[in-house]
Amino acid sequence: MHFEQFYLTCLAHASYMIGSDGEAAVVDPQRDVDIYLKAAEEQHLKIRHILETHLHADFVSGHKELAARTGAKIYIGAQAGAGFPHVALRDGFELRVGSVSLRTLETPGHTPESICLVITDEEKSPTSAGAPSTGKPAQPWAVLTGDTLFIGDVGRPDLSRTHTPQQLAGLLYDSLHQKLMALPDAVLVYPAHGAGSLCGRAMRAEKSSTVGTERLTNYALQIASRDEFIRQMTANLPARPEYFLEDAELNRSGATALTELAPLRALAPMEVQACLDEEAYVVDVRPGDEFAAGHVPGAVNIALSGQFASWAGATLGIHSRPVLVGASDTQVEEARMRLARVGIEELRGYLAGGITKWQEAGLPLLTTPQISVQELCQRLGAGHDGGKAESIAVLDVRREGEWNTGHIAQAEWRALDAFPHGMPEIGMGGTVAIHCKSGFRSMIACSLLERGGHRNVVNVVGGFDAWKAAGLPESSSQLSVLSS
Repeated sequence: MHFEQFYLTCLAHASYMIGSDGEAAVVDPQRDVDIYLKAAEEQHLKIRHILETHLHADFVSGHKELAARTGAKIYIGAQAGAGFPHVALRDGFELRVGSVSLRTLETPGHTPESICLVITDEEKSPTSAGAPSTGKPAQPWAVLTGDTLFIGDVGRPDLSRTHTPQQLAGLLYDSLHQKLMALPDAVLVYPAHGAGSLCGRAMRAEKSSTVGTERLTNYALQIASRDEFIRQMTANLPARPEYFLEDAELNRSGATALTELAPLRALAPMEVQACLDEEAYVVDVRPGDEFAAGHVPGAVNIALSGQFASWAGATLGIHSRPVLVGASDTQVEEARMRLARVGIEELRGYLAGGITKWQEAGLPLLTTPQISVQELCQRLGAGHDGGKAESIAVLDVRREGEWNTGHIAQAEWRALDAFPHGMPEIGMGGTVAIHCKSGFRSMIACSLLERGGHRNVVNVVGGFDAWKAAGLPESSSQLSVLSS
């Protein structure tokens, strides 16, 4: 058996290829499908099957294009209501890929149509040819859990138009305990997402686990009562990006091929300025330090170095039609591909020649001040010895779980996820120092506030990671939430 995990850091998304005897199945493909075609060619495999564990909400799947390019069949849960040719999967359906069996478990909970796939490789099982026969069926080797079971977490239950979060949470409890936890402890667990994905809230960094490990360590599986599970799974959910439901519907019908997207227009500086005058989004994809040193006034910085696509979808929305600014044409093309992965397909264009051409046109640049954690601590402590305190406030834009593990005592909290629902009221007076975990999200927040007219924001270099590394004091006090 050939088994391969493809991990897309930008979306914290894992997809898989399983091959045997010259044929292959791809599970939960990302939108740009060339990686699977290349891997199949290298392994001398033909892609015959494409399986979706559910209708993905956080990215656009490549199932339709991959099927068109390979002639493979698409398989998806019977409850999906898919609008493309497919095989509807129900409990017990078994797909053979050479000597490998993929058995379907219907596991509603994250979504109504969610399934898991139990993998059994009969060539490696104790009952295969050449080994003593015990008369027992081959033992499963692994299970692809989609968004039902993550490493250290489970899928969020609030992504359905037809079920309430409470209904889905109850179904999720049943799926976990009646289906997945019935598998042997040694069975490997391979989910569709890792740490950082908004499809859960407490995922660990590992890319795989075992049923036994999750049984012992996954907080959600320690909740004995179904009622208590429902209560905990529906409380304090992270903000759901607006594009999630739209992407799910796009995946229900099947996305168009990437080759059908219109070419990206090169825009002169004055054309970009005209877009800004219309309040269009201009997205600068350069690293945060380069953006801070000088950028188009009103531009939003979402650097390619982090989870670019997820934050672009969450902060801009899939119908935003942004203008891109990058350090090179290659960087712009990479950004365009990543935006398409979350459904942002229609772009106004890109700033030809980048910031250099903007400056040559005599147009102004805006800079974003930055501050070290040592300087921030010093300024926060000014006045404690009788001196005059400097006017500086702190805004923490991490998620609630991150805040609860420790934060700066004087900080107020407003998660970046909530910015699209209303910008925080930070006032136009004294300086506001904005931080996240490492600096990626805080620069997004700074740029969004600058776009809204604030010129009193500074970015905290290195974020809370740098604060902790410097041994500066932490607090675990109650939340102080900044309103919008």
